[in-house]
Amino acid sequence: MPGLPREILDGGLIVAIDPGKVTHRVWVTDRDGLMDRPVSLPNSRVGLQRLEALVGPVPATFAIEATGALHRAWAAELERRRPGALRIFAPSQTAAARAQLGTRRFKTDDRDCAALVWLARQGVGRPARSSEVEAMLAAVSHRRQLVLALKPLRQRLHDQLNALAPGLSAPARHGRVLLLETPTGRGVLACAAAFAGRAPSVRSLQARAGGRLSEATAGFWVARWKQCLAPPADAELRAARLARDLDRFDALRADIAFVDAQLEQLLAASAGQVLTTLPGVATVRAAAFAAYTLPVERFATPERLYSATGLAPASYESATIHRRGAIARTGLPEHRDALMAIAWGLGQHAPAFRERHRELAAHGKTGIAARVALARHACRLCWRLLLTQRPYDDRRYDRARRDRGR
Repeated sequence: MPGLPREILDGGLIVAIDPGKVTHRVWVTDRDGLMDRPVSLPNSRVGLQRLEALVGPVPATFAIEATGALHRAWAAELERRRPGALRIFAPSQTAAARAQLGTRRFKTDDRDCAALVWLARQGVGRPARSSEVEAMLAAVSHRRQLVLALKPLRQRLHDQLNALAPGLSAPARHGRVLLLETPTGRGVLACAAAFAGRAPSVRSLQARAGGRLSEATAGFWVARWKQCLAPPADAELRAARLARDLDRFDALRADIAFVDAQLEQLLAASAGQVLTTLPGVATVRAAAFAAYTLPVERFATPERLYSATGLAPASYESATIHRRGAIARTGLPEHRDALMAIAWGLGQHAPAFRERHRELAAHGKTGIAARVALARHACRLCWRLLLTQRPYDDRRYDRARRDRGR
């Protein structure tokens, strides 16, 4: 990553910004220290105008801490007004800098600003992402929240169905499982809500399936339903609650499909589109990884990208002691999950990666350990694809890795 321009280090200003919900704490410093007392500026257009008045026309670098969504409005406006002058720092970087300055256990807004100035003087921090990448990142984050909301709702639907028709929905490895996202699951839930837990007819189940449902499949579930115990005394009340939860379930799935369509458009307009040429990696997985990786030029080597995901093993060296521990878990868990999802898809569908998986199993690596090992190779591959924009070719990749002896 390029450091700060020479005019900033020699005579420019460093402006440290610690964001808050209502006000942002701001330090304006030159090479001799604070130019004036620290100020708290409102998170609004008025605050930015006052900041511009404080800084003036001289060259300046703005160092801002990335705290959720609190920094995004100012970051976007500062990048628009002064392109290339913004540096963004993760909270973990600020905490580490406070430790270096001897104030690790004493967190205040002013100490955070002092840490940001210290970091900016070293030329670290990442530049602001482009608006296209920011839009994709926002869509990826929104989809993740929808999926997280869907999981407990799915469990609650199973619980409600089991209360209305005990034993109808069997857990995994205990018979035929009812998958709620399928037409069969949709029809069973709709019938349970409509008939308060009583067994429907085959025709009723097919009519409420919301898709194609064969007579044999419908007959199986109706026959199984008739063997269940009677619904509880408050079945009507439970059925009403189930109907509302079913509507919420359908709405969440529709929202996820809507965001998926947005992601497809955003990914097509970005450099991350090349990741969809990987076997087993479609729009959602490609967009999730690209949103946290682009621009890939931020990472000089694939090892740096791999380390940024937090999957690189922690290490300890002292004199003759050399130890490697578990994964470091630095960086964002969403970035790590995205890379692991790509590794899983490649391990399932790419012949070269299936061969890698067999080789790892032969060396005793299975389960999550094998997935992490595959993720390292997948990270190198994704870094190269994003940099060169060349579509994936399995035979070319397999030939290259064997030539390198990997």
